[in-house]
Amino acid sequence: MKKNVTKRKTKTAAKPKKAAVIKKKKVVKVKVKSKQPKVKVKKAKVVKPKKAVKIKKAVKALKTAPKAKPVPKKKFKRSGKTRYTAAELQLFKEILTDERRAILESAKANMKSLVDDESGDYVGENLTYSTHMAEQGTDEMEREKNYMFVQRDEKYLGYIQEALTRIDQGTYGLCIDCIDDPKYLCETCPLIPKERLELVPITQHCIECKNIRG
Repeated sequence: MKKNVTKRKTKTAAKPKKAAVIKKKKVVKVKVKSKQPKVKVKKAKVVKPKKAVKIKKAVKALKTAPKAKPVPKKKFKRSGKTRYTAAELQLFKEILTDERRAILESAKANMKSLVDDESGDYVGENLTYSTHMAEQGTDEMEREKNYMFVQRDEKYLGYIQEALTRIDQGTYGLCIDCIDDPKYLCETCPLIPKERLELVPITQHCIECKNIRG
C-alpha cells in the first residue's frame, strides 16, 4: 500500500523588515585659532629650606636695624670777634651806596615808561581807539611788566636802607639767628662771613642758618 505522504507545508520564516538605515551625519570639527598671543607662564622657583631661612633672617635684620642718624654739621670754635671794625663797615657802606644808586637809576627808567613827565598821567591812557587791538594788548603787557619792576626796586631799596641803618648802629653783619645763641656753623660766627656780605649786602643770615630756615 502506498503510504499517504502528507506534505506538510513548512512555514517559511518571515523575512525581517529592512530596518531604516540612518545615515550618520559627519560632524566636522573646526579648530578656531585664537588671536591672543600665548603667554609663557614661568614656573615658580622652589626655594630650598636653607635658603628660605637665610632670606627670613635678612628681612628680620633689615627691620630691626637702627635708622641712620643724620650726620651732625661741623661746628667751629668761637672766633672771638663779635663786631666788624669801622673800616670794614665803611667798605660795606660804599657797596650798599653803589647798589642803591644803580637801583634808583633802574627805577627812574621804569617810571618814565609808565608816567608822562609833563602831564603826570599813565602812558597809554589817552591813546585813541584807532590803534590795533593787538598793539594795545602788547602795550598793556609792557606797562604791567615795568610796574612789577618798579615795585621790586622799591622793595629792594627798603632793604638797603635797613642795612645802612644797621651800619650806623654798628650791628651790621651780625647773623640774627646767632646773636643770642651762637650756633658756630661758620668760622666767623656770630658774624656773617665777609664774602657773603659782599655778594648779598642786604642779608641778615649766614649761609648755614639760611639753609636751616629753608
